Amino acid sequence: MTVSVQAAYSLARESFGELGVDTEAVMAQLDRIPISMHCWQGDDVRGFEDSSRALSGGIQTTGNYPGRARTAAELRADLDLAMAQIPGAKRLNLHAIYLESSHKVDRDAILPEHFAGWVDWARAQGVGLDFNPSCFSHPLAENNLTLSHPDPAIRQFWIDHCKACRRISASFGKALGTPSVMNIWVPDGSKDVPVDRFGPRQRLLHALDDILAEPLSREFHKDAVEGKLFGIGAESYTVGSNEFYLAYATSRNVMLCLDAGHFHPTEVVSDKLSAALCFVDEVLLHVSRPVRWDSDHIVVLDDETQAIANELVRGGVLARVNIGLDYFDASINRVAAWVIGTRNMRKALLRALLEPSRLRDAELAGDFSSRLVFMEEHKSAPWAAVWDAYCERKEVPVGSAWLDRVKAYEKDVLSNRG
Repeated sequence: MTVSVQAAYSLARESFGELGVDTEAVMAQLDRIPISMHCWQGDDVRGFEDSSRALSGGIQTTGNYPGRARTAAELRADLDLAMAQIPGAKRLNLHAIYLESSHKVDRDAILPEHFAGWVDWARAQGVGLDFNPSCFSHPLAENNLTLSHPDPAIRQFWIDHCKACRRISASFGKALGTPSVMNIWVPDGSKDVPVDRFGPRQRLLHALDDILAEPLSREFHKDAVEGKLFGIGAESYTVGSNEFYLAYATSRNVMLCLDAGHFHPTEVVSDKLSAALCFVDEVLLHVSRPVRWDSDHIVVLDDETQAIANELVRGGVLARVNIGLDYFDASINRVAAWVIGTRNMRKALLRALLEPSRLRDAELAGDFSSRLVFMEEHKSAPWAAVWDAYCERKEVPVGSAWLDRVKAYEKDVLSNRG
């Protein structure tokens, strides 16, 4: 550890120690919390099935920064660089459209072998893989209807796709020794006010039951379902609403996915965690940054990101929550976007773990004046010195020094992609 970082950390360790916080124990715990990075930041959600196909399902990427990954090899190289700048345990979250095949394979026919390259890469990196069906950007999803489609043949296509994805997810868990979390999200909804709200939801309910009918060991695979308030092209009615999926998750004993951008702007996921975890065993988090709507901005160390981390630590539910990221920004260097967002999520976890017990003690004693004082004082506690020490110990750059590596990679590699 460099002299300056060591000196600052020694002072911070003493300061936190006076409050009963063991910074060494905190860093050890922080190191074990995995964050699932999302593959789609690196290529603007295009995948490798058909890169010429336009995005649909309410998904939009803005910007045209040079260097988008065009192949799985390029995407993995970008991820290698990004992960090398990020301390702590990591996973990778894949979508079905990131398959690798020498010939066209439609989505209802994908197999574990189409993701063998990703499994080999994950094993070499020492990371787990998570998975998602891709129920968008496809000719059979053009009307924002998939699992709730009134045409039985189209609906069956998407059911079969999700069934295939579950088997692939389980194969990841078996191969890598860590369960794969598979999240089901569909864009189904209506741009204008529908006449029938019940029919699509009943069809979605039955489709999900069909998908989940095959028993798969939770040792290898975990199912999650994700709701949404609205989407582009589904502004008036979302079939898989948050209420629908909360009820579904509790009644079917599957994980509930809470996405920070999928609620009304006055709602926050940090407040929903303690409510949902009273009724579901596990939650999947998609940490994002909505700017007035589900705009999937890069995660920053803002109040809500910190509040989410605080809830996980204060509630003692870290073991019951799977932390994933979900954003895509093509207006800046895509590798930098990964590093910024993932480091910020881990910083928030560190700050939460460093919180002294005196906050809770004051609250339990009914001393709300002291609680507020301690909360505000903690905001300026020397957590950054602990973060720097943690980064050095994990052999990743301190501060913004990682940007030099990313800029050099941009010059040598990304700029040559055309």
